[in-house]
This record gives sequence, C-alpha cells and structure tokens, in this order.
Amino acid sequence: MTDTNILEDMHQALREEAADADHVVSTEPAKSKTQIIAIYGKGGIGKSFTLANLSHMMAEQGKRVLLIGCDPKSDTTSLLFGGKACPTIIETSSKKKLAGEEVKIGDVCFKRNGVFAMELGGPEVGRGCGGRGIIHGFELLEKLGFHDWDFDYVLLDFLGDVVCGGFGLPIARDMAQKVILVASNDLQSLYVANNVCSAVEYFRKLGGNVGVAGLVINKDDGSGEAAAFAKSVDIPVLASIPADDDLRKKSANYQIVGTDESQWGSLFAGLATQVADAQPVHPEALTQDGLLNLFDAEETGGNVILDPATDEDMRGKNAVEKKSLEVVYDQA
Repeated sequence: MTDTNILEDMHQALREEAADADHVVSTEPAKSKTQIIAIYGKGGIGKSFTLANLSHMMAEQGKRVLLIGCDPKSDTTSLLFGGKACPTIIETSSKKKLAGEEVKIGDVCFKRNGVFAMELGGPEVGRGCGGRGIIHGFELLEKLGFHDWDFDYVLLDFLGDVVCGGFGLPIARDMAQKVILVASNDLQSLYVANNVCSAVEYFRKLGGNVGVAGLVINKDDGSGEAAAFAKSVDIPVLASIPADDDLRKKSANYQIVGTDESQWGSLFAGLATQVADAQPVHPEALTQDGLLNLFDAEETGGNVILDPATDEDMRGKNAVEKKSLEVVYDQA
C-alpha cells in the first residue's frame, strides 16, 4: 500500500469518526436561498446578546429569520423573549414521548416581532452528553420539516468552548455555509475563537467547505487584541460592539437594542449587512505562542519559563536516593 493510500484511508476514518454514523444528520440545505450561519464563541462572551439583536434587526429589515439556540444553557432566546424561558426541544421531546404524543412545531418554536426562535437544550447535569443532545435535536428538527422551511437566515448559536461531537456539527458536516466568531479583547475568548478556526482548517483539509466569515468584537474596550487576532488569522471584523454601560444595563434588563428605535440600531443594521454579504474565508489558526504574543507578556504570563519537574520533586519527603548502577571508569 502506498503512502497516498494510507493517508487517504486515515482521512476516510477521520471523516467517519466526525460523521458519527450511528446518528446521521442530513447536510441537505434547507432552501437554496437560505443562509445557515453558525455563530461560535466562549460561554458568556455575548453570543446570545449579539444574536438576539441581530435577528431582531434582520426581521425589521423584512427578512425571515430563524434563531436556534444550540447551547445546553438554553439562554439564546431569553433576551428575545424578555427573560422568559423557552421550552427546549430535548425536554419537550422527552415529555411527549412519555405521554405517547408527537412533538408539533408549536410546542418548540415561538416568535416575536418577526423572529422565529427555539432552543435545542441539553441533558440535565450528569445525565448525558450535551453534544449528543444537539445531534438528537437536529434529528427531530428534520422530522418537523426543517428542509422544507422557508427562511432567509437560520442562525445557530453554538458553544465555542467545546468543538467536539454535536457542537462541531456545522463545521464537520458542512451544515452551515459559514461560521461567525464572537470574541472580546481577552485571551480566553480569543483562545476559543482560535480553536474554532483550527477546527475549520482541519475539516477543510478533509474536504469540508465551511469557512469563517468574520469576527464580531463584543465589549470592545479599544485595546485592540481582538482586531489584531482577526488580522493575524486573516478574517474580517464585521462589527465592534463597545463596552458601554447603557448596553450592559439594557442586556441585563432583557431589552432589545437591535431596532431602528434604539440609538444602537445603526450598529446592528450594519452588522446585519456585513453578516449577509461576508464571504467565508479559510483562516490559519495561531499557535499558542502566537496567541500569547497578541498581548503584553506582563499581563498574560507570556514570559514564564517552563521548569521541568524531577522524580524527587514528585516524591517529596518520600524521595529516596537510588544508587546508580552506572560503572564509572577512571581516566587513564
């Protein structure tokens, strides 16, 4: 067997592992005109805030928008629905199954001001795999007719801290046309964004078509690290949402600012245009050192030198000097 054949076999094995044949989710596009966009970011970075306001603005502009929360916290739609919890697909499916009933679209999908929204949800703590729940959720959406729905945009809110299993579906199986990252000027959120770029790059080498359309900088304090990251991995900055106290208060009070009636309306109108028009590109993820170099070493600990531990260090007070069996010859 040639090296080429071995490499191809390895790639095929990786494809099969990523596809998880036991849980087949179709990658057929919902509609030819529909843009399915996966948004990734670190937990707590503001994906839900960004998406709720972005989807609301798109609806104001006359677009048909479906927002799907794919985070086990199930908080993507809370801002859109004024803090009210949206029944999740996973929970509803379990209850309906016990009652011997079928899930209907009205059980899991709700609307406000032209935005349609739902939450996939996830298992209770310690009772299952969140990624597997995502896969199950999309299987149910297919049964409900996902590929027959007529939307201009389907926005998928994914947890970026974990890019394995179900959380990597849009990238691993080309479910989305493009990925958008949300990050801030801090190392942890950019670490997550870089991981997603790495996943996109990995599956691209295996024949995937998903690319990164750009970065949304949230809570931007003007320090510039997020913009420097975008430049380094060669992706555009779609919008910079400032670290403003008015935005913080309105978000905490579940108030939508992605509307023409808000002073922030033009910001989200511009973001809506950028999201619609941005073309996916293929980023080159940074190394860990490259990521650290975006920051002042005094702030990140980038100047720390790794000091290898010894066996004696590990044994502590139990350390016993072992006599060497090495034979040392006197020099003649």
